[in-house]
Amino acid sequence: MRHRETASAPSSFLLFTERRIFTAVPVVLLFLFRSPLVSAFTLQMGLLKVGTPQPWPVSKKNLNYVREAGVRQFISTYNRVKDLKGDELMWGDEIEYGIFILEETNGVKKVRLSLRAKEIMDTLNQNEQLLSRETEGCNWVPEYGAWMVEATPSRPYNAYLTDLLRVERNMRLRRKRILAQLKENEIAPTVSVFPLLGVLGGDGSVPPVPVGGPITESEYIGDGIINPHPRFGALSANIRERRGEKVNIRVPLFHDKNTPEYENHPGYTDGTCCGDDNMLLWRFGKGDVSREKYGNGYVIVGCSNTAAGDFHDEGGPVTLEKWLVNVNCKGCKGLFYRSSPPQNNAPAVIVPDADWPRNGEIVVGAEIPDVPGWIRLQNGYYLPMYSDDGEINFLHKVSTKTHAKNQQQEQLGSVTPNFHQSLPASDMQELVLKYSLEAAVNTSFCNETSMVNLRPAIHMDAMAFGMGCCCLQITFQATDVDESRFLYDQLAVMAPIMMALTASTPVLKGRLADTDCRWGVICEGVDDRTPAERGREDSSDPDPEMAGKGRRRLYKSRYDSISTYLYQGSTAEDSHMKNRIINMYNDIPVPIDEDKYRDLRAAGIDPLLSQHIAHIFVRDPLVIFDGAVEEVDDETQTEHFESIQSTNWQTVRWKPPPPRNGPNDPHIGWRTEFRSMEIQLTDFENAAFTTFITLLTRVILTFDLNLYIPLSRVDANMQRAHGRNAAVKGKFFFRRHLAPLEEGDDGFGEQYTSMFSRAVNGLRSELPTIHSENNFQRLDTNTSLGSLQEVTEDGVSVKRRVAPNASGGPEENSYEEMTMAEIMTGKKDYFPGLIPLIYAYLDHIQCDSVTMERMTKYLDFIEKRATGQLLTPATWIRNFIRSHKDYKFDSVVTDAIAYDLLVACKEIGEGKRAAPELLGENIVKPILAANAYQKKLDSKRVNNSQILSLLERYSARKTFAETH
Repeated sequence: MRHRETASAPSSFLLFTERRIFTAVPVVLLFLFRSPLVSAFTLQMGLLKVGTPQPWPVSKKNLNYVREAGVRQFISTYNRVKDLKGDELMWGDEIEYGIFILEETNGVKKVRLSLRAKEIMDTLNQNEQLLSRETEGCNWVPEYGAWMVEATPSRPYNAYLTDLLRVERNMRLRRKRILAQLKENEIAPTVSVFPLLGVLGGDGSVPPVPVGGPITESEYIGDGIINPHPRFGALSANIRERRGEKVNIRVPLFHDKNTPEYENHPGYTDGTCCGDDNMLLWRFGKGDVSREKYGNGYVIVGCSNTAAGDFHDEGGPVTLEKWLVNVNCKGCKGLFYRSSPPQNNAPAVIVPDADWPRNGEIVVGAEIPDVPGWIRLQNGYYLPMYSDDGEINFLHKVSTKTHAKNQQQEQLGSVTPNFHQSLPASDMQELVLKYSLEAAVNTSFCNETSMVNLRPAIHMDAMAFGMGCCCLQITFQATDVDESRFLYDQLAVMAPIMMALTASTPVLKGRLADTDCRWGVICEGVDDRTPAERGREDSSDPDPEMAGKGRRRLYKSRYDSISTYLYQGSTAEDSHMKNRIINMYNDIPVPIDEDKYRDLRAAGIDPLLSQHIAHIFVRDPLVIFDGAVEEVDDETQTEHFESIQSTNWQTVRWKPPPPRNGPNDPHIGWRTEFRSMEIQLTDFENAAFTTFITLLTRVILTFDLNLYIPLSRVDANMQRAHGRNAAVKGKFFFRRHLAPLEEGDDGFGEQYTSMFSRAVNGLRSELPTIHSENNFQRLDTNTSLGSLQEVTEDGVSVKRRVAPNASGGPEENSYEEMTMAEIMTGKKDYFPGLIPLIYAYLDHIQCDSVTMERMTKYLDFIEKRATGQLLTPATWIRNFIRSHKDYKFDSVVTDAIAYDLLVACKEIGEGKRAAPELLGENIVKPILAANAYQKKLDSKRVNNSQILSLLERYSARKTFAETH
């Protein structure tokens, strides 16, 4: 509806569809309640929106209205539900399946996509409706590909230990039920991607579809493999049209002994270009420069040998150096960040509400060749090196080992920084003179020639290559809005860690990739940014109908890691710090719609949440339906908000409660969705990682842990996580101290002690008492480990309230590179490891023996994978291919190899093939389609011949096993 002139027209924010992009109210919401209406409501809400999507030229006329209305809807919803508190933990997982057809004629093996997903899904949901009274059930929803189906439990898991045991049971049930609907030559293994997608031409599916079409204009796949509902096609076409060209996906190609693309490229070894001790970095979403120079067949890569090694300009190596901030003039206390250097006679724009660098602090960045006198920092912002007249130096180059002298804990408001005075001359000379003793580190991509930095690429050109990937996602209901925002931040740090640990995508378009994960493929597969938004030259005129006129610099694709933390926190000086944005950790550029930000702040939304909403609204809605523009009521509906929010696909998603359209609609609370994990071959593995993340959220809340690290390091971890066998060979930035230090402040010559080191050294604190309810053990978060501490009026500890404000000194807020084994199992006495913390939590809540036995199997499995004793699915698949009798060591996956690979994956998932290198001693019990549905204790009479047959079978008293 058109905005009526009111004092403040509230609006609504619901980050709530996941990678699904088809419905105003997603299915993941539907398992967050329990009532007699569950099955009917689920089926109704799982349907696609009925309507006609507007073609891009028509929908462009409505973009501005939908963006404005979306913010109004968010404000309305937020004000309506912001005070909801006390919701129970409810949670659920989503698993996606691909359906394939096996054909073997005269010894020739073929595997193809089966485009029967809708038919299979409809039958499955009809069966679920008939069996809605069953305790355990499934819900089936469509996915992007016409060969894909997604499944969730029909009712949520609850806040009790026994529900941890439901996870694998329900996953096995889903596998049984989809198997029951397959034809004899169809299979549905839980694999991330169809290995031959895009290489089989018109023979890639059953029924066959021609390559290309007006939707994708692809050179490799046909429009016919996209889900037939018009929304999916409209989404694909509109991404291409808004971008101004087809999407461009280029993934580094694996270098094997006979890979033909590498024959004419000198300098390569069997390892990465960075050497055996370093991980190759694929800078997904940032490869325009290499494409412009070398075309679609190549991509420039980097390596992660140092923290600085993760940073470079698009397309070429840079020199990263350390600079001391020291503005030596009266009253000058530091520098403002600029969002860009001065260009085309336009001045540099100061970044508002930022934690600007003060005098005495050290920044890391590189000089910009095209803009003398300016450096680009690791966090993406810019700083001038000296004043406009050149008389006053602002930045002074220092040794790479120099640390900041500034140890003071500043407090800043939302408008004006509290800077320090410039350093005394003696301190300045000491720091600058050190620079002559040590050269700055030159961080080129591989410290080799440009030809070595340039790698042959696997090229893909359609959304289906990304959205055709399957994954594992989990959604948690929080007790209130604050807890949901806090979990959002903590899980964002875990996203790249868990993606590396679950890596399962080493094959793309019939080739072995030099990466192991799907995320970057989807990132580039839905990248609708214009050339100007990607930072490239753009000769087209600004488009007033598009967000930012199609010119605002957007540093990431719509599908990427988060760009801003969400939890606001507070401190003892709450009145002074009320509107603080935490830029110690929010250290990367966050493009926002400035007008939307002002509207949100004027409506009383806090700065960090306003920044988050204004950030996602720098995107345009991608699909608008006829008759659903001005007709939508902004006070009661959220469709326009969701049209933008549901197509911002990030590693975690924050989901406010959806509107209730009637008194019988279920209550759904504040939720956080964890989205980065890759799908695993077995239900055992998927259940292990699902319960691990669930328990970790309880550990974080119960023990008041703090995982915050700067988002620039989270982004670096995302790049590292894609690397080949990163779970074993990689290192990831992680926080050193998960709990506040008890003694000292800095760690620079002072003695400090964490509660974990106290425990290691035998100085244990009193544990809080546990809570029980009707003799059922709960996943409780009402108490904290260690000495009891002050809590606020709503029962949240002061420790958690101040966590994002980084009120401690440099040591308390420090992070370092850790291996996966160290993150999971611990490092020295200061970092206990996540797995020991989960064991401590289970012990704390007095976990029963049956549940503990299963959790121990899961945690032991995860520990062995983290330490390299067990393989990731990606490494297992790569090894399977490279050891196949038909493999020529040319990085090519043939039809026969793909056939045997998918059969092996199917057999492992169904418990018909042992895989100790994947699962260790854990055995998957066979999964049979015959057991997909419960059998009734039927009393229907049988005929005489049936009775006689049964009597004959048992007359000789054969055992049941012998007759079956």
